[in-house]
Amino acid sequence: MFLAHWVHDLSPFLYQFSDTIGIRFYGLAYLLGFVGGAWMLSAYSRSGRSRLSKDDVPDLIVAIVIGVMVGGRLGSFFLYDGWRSLSEDPFALLRVWEGGMASHGGFVGVALAMLWFARSRRQPFLHISDLIVSVAPLGLMLGRIANFINGELWGKVSQVPWAVIFPDSAPGMPVSMIDPRHPSQLYAAALEGAVLLVFMQWRFWRTDVVQRQPGRLAGEFLIGYALMRMISEVFREPDVGIDLIFGLSRGTFYSFFLIFAGVVVIWRASSAGWSGAPPPTKG
Repeated sequence: MFLAHWVHDLSPFLYQFSDTIGIRFYGLAYLLGFVGGAWMLSAYSRSGRSRLSKDDVPDLIVAIVIGVMVGGRLGSFFLYDGWRSLSEDPFALLRVWEGGMASHGGFVGVALAMLWFARSRRQPFLHISDLIVSVAPLGLMLGRIANFINGELWGKVSQVPWAVIFPDSAPGMPVSMIDPRHPSQLYAAALEGAVLLVFMQWRFWRTDVVQRQPGRLAGEFLIGYALMRMISEVFREPDVGIDLIFGLSRGTFYSFFLIFAGVVVIWRASSAGWSGAPPPTKG
């Protein structure tokens, strides 16, 4: 009966040079996310819905890349107990190509990167935040798809017709003995990525919320992501060796802080809005 379910056999490599070196889908997902985000930010600038000039976009993307990579990696270690084994394998912190990125840590890193950029360019922090959250779900979606290709972060045992057998969930066992599981990575890609991306883009292009209430879109994203994450966590198998907090998975527990932050940001969103035209595009 279990063999009726698809057995995950996807390679994490798009192209492989050796056993450990090659072009990985995980890294490609990040690259496409940043490139797609840069394209959308440039479109915002051309349309006049952004205060940034097209020349500002590359610098902002570089800051965001650093924020995501540093924040996500540190978050994985300190929010999910990776620090416990850091003394035994200190270089694991640098091996980002092997996965181990925490979205909640990435949010902190991105927030600091946006704060630095806003101050250095004398741009409103809340406006920069609205721009970034409107493109962030694209990267989240691609990242979760890469998790599925890698065969990691699988879901709980299930007999639904679309359940998948992940051989790595029970190493050494015959495939016929391994329980099928929810492809929770794809659920997350749909909820945290596709659904939020459509909502953010609709709010950005079809309303004047970015101009009228800077920061509100950022607050809506934080709340929306937290809720979508909580739903997807229902189907996800808790990480091995990671203790629950008050009976909740780490992803669910940390999401409550995002909801609180989102409520605060919306409450503090400026009602005065953004007055004046954006600076002229250079070049």
